[in-house]
Amino acid sequence: MKTTALVSGHAYAFILVAVAYVLIAAAGYIINDYFDIPIDIINKPDKVFITNGMSKETALGIYGAMNLLAITLGWLASNLLHNHSPLIFITTCVILLFLYSAIMKKQFLIGNVMVSAIVASAMPVLFCMEMNMDLLLPAADSHPAIMLLSGITYSYTGFAFIISFSREMIKDLEDIEGDKQFGGRTVPIVLGASSAHRIVGGTLLILIFVLIYLLSAVWLKISGSLILTLYTILLVIIPLTLILWKLFNARQKIDYQQLSSLIKKVMLSGILSMLLYKFFTL
Repeated sequence: MKTTALVSGHAYAFILVAVAYVLIAAAGYIINDYFDIPIDIINKPDKVFITNGMSKETALGIYGAMNLLAITLGWLASNLLHNHSPLIFITTCVILLFLYSAIMKKQFLIGNVMVSAIVASAMPVLFCMEMNMDLLLPAADSHPAIMLLSGITYSYTGFAFIISFSREMIKDLEDIEGDKQFGGRTVPIVLGASSAHRIVGGTLLILIFVLIYLLSAVWLKISGSLILTLYTILLVIIPLTLILWKLFNARQKIDYQQLSSLIKKVMLSGILSMLLYKFFTL
């Protein structure tokens, strides 16, 4: 009965953390738009919602409520697991997202790194939660399970960080005109658009090579991983290659908007591939 209760508590905690991260992301968009109103009027006037249908006060109220609810859910998840990791990760993300939007976003490189780390942090917090489940395993089974879980965590954390970094750099290319007018120090402004293209291209190329290496050196050697391999090739590697090709032909704002949208889809398909790990045991 005790084991069943622990498993049930773990499932509830997972749902709470997932909802908390959704709330943090939504709140992050609000506070980002709040600080970027003058810039967004130049960069994307058709997408300015604050002061155009929603007051600043209302936006701040919703932002605060979402973050408070996210932290509360993190606290509840931590209590269920008897593990402070969810609360620590969630609270840290709330603070960093505010600092990113208010101060760091238009600074050279640090804003790109910060928001990429925030996105990638969802993977380590899940690992910390899963460690509680490994305590339920027999001693003989716990070490291989932890090794597999840590490998998966490192892989997806790296994937989320790199692809988020690439998207943030593309967004800087998209917003270069407005950022210039308001003293932005983003990579495309400081180093030039061509250098930003090369940085994004090199980053995506490294990611593609790493994924190909994982396919050949790791995944194909794990029983039942054929579905994951095909999924990765068709829905991650090939789309990334297409994005890389489109990047070096991108010159207009609409080109960067399309690239940003494509990268979001690849990020989603890449993260969803975690669901296919159940086929490892087939």
